[in-house]
Amino acid sequence: MTAGSDAILDRLMALHPKVIDLSLDRMYRLLAELGHPERSLPPVVHIAGTNGKGSTLAMIRAGLESAGHRVHAYTSPHLARFHERIRLNGALISEPDLAALLDEVEAANGGAPITFFEVTTAAALLAFARTPAEYTLLEVGLGGRLDATNVIDTPALTVITPVDLDHQSFLGDTLAEIAGEKAGILKRGVPGVIGRQADTALEVIEARAARLGAPLQIHGQHWHVAPERDGLVFQDETGLLDLPRPALTGPHQLENAGIAIAALRALGLTEPACAAAMTDATWPARMQRLRHGPLVDAAPGAEILLDGGHNPAAGAAIAATLAALPPRGTHLVCGMLNTKDITGYLRPLARHADSLTAVSIPGEANTLPADRTAEVARGVGLAATTADSVLDAVRAIAAQDAHARILVCGSLYLAGRVLRENG
Repeated sequence: MTAGSDAILDRLMALHPKVIDLSLDRMYRLLAELGHPERSLPPVVHIAGTNGKGSTLAMIRAGLESAGHRVHAYTSPHLARFHERIRLNGALISEPDLAALLDEVEAANGGAPITFFEVTTAAALLAFARTPAEYTLLEVGLGGRLDATNVIDTPALTVITPVDLDHQSFLGDTLAEIAGEKAGILKRGVPGVIGRQADTALEVIEARAARLGAPLQIHGQHWHVAPERDGLVFQDETGLLDLPRPALTGPHQLENAGIAIAALRALGLTEPACAAAMTDATWPARMQRLRHGPLVDAAPGAEILLDGGHNPAAGAAIAATLAALPPRGTHLVCGMLNTKDITGYLRPLARHADSLTAVSIPGEANTLPADRTAEVARGVGLAATTADSVLDAVRAIAAQDAHARILVCGSLYLAGRVLRENG
């Protein structure tokens, strides 16, 4: 009898002493043992970048599915359950299917050292290879060049969303170095769609594409996107589209929308699919409004939002979103990992929030202690305190301002905890 997926995932966590160890050697070995499923996938759209990967993937998926295409998708990390990472034909993988795949991949690996992300990526590729579909959307886990997803020799399309400073201990200290890692997904002769980039990042991406003969569609050169009244205008070399605004909240989603539309156009999709990409996409923990559960019950008059962004660019994007919302007392409940640039994340938010309540992330060894988060928040000009839990923080804020806007933010791990506990 196959064990449950949670038990197998726990075992897989112990196969390598490091959570992250960027290399493709272990991945190629395991895929060979599995009969090379990566060579039998439906056409792949491979997506890298620092910010916006998940939102862009969600919009591309909505557009493809609206056109009647069956679509697989692989994303990370998950928020509430691991099953969120693997979508087969649009639906989350079932528990029996996931457990059986993990069991098979674990057996093929034979106890050899391999990271959790590598072995679970192999399971996803095996699932995709065995299930007919028209497209496979693969989101890079970390970086690109040595990421476990970068085993597809000839994808249909590559996509690079904006590149920024993050994960410097793995990807390099400069924007150029990080861009070089992200550009590692570009393939010889395969078209690529490139979102807005700083000049130093774009130079690296363009240089690699030139060496590979990979034709690029670059924001600001080959395509443009701009707001117009209640919609947006997208223009590329083949014409102009007048489309709805993205359903995903925030001014930064306009640029993600442009990347998604450019990708859909590169795949041959037409205006109705591009419109559906705007209206039908959903992506949790991206300025998500919570409408039920214990947090909402604790502050019924408040507006409670949830966002998992965690780097300086995400902080700037959230700040722009808050600035565009109707005026309302705004209070942050923030928990972060100690591997992140918390000062860079909080600095743009300080101008748009009345207070911050810091929490530690339960169950996370790398959580930044709440008192340290509060200390940094005070350093950027925020009135800050601490709470033992998100629920306690929400109750305290609501007691002072029953109609507050409360944003729970700082980490996807905190967001996942909130979604699990808030039902």
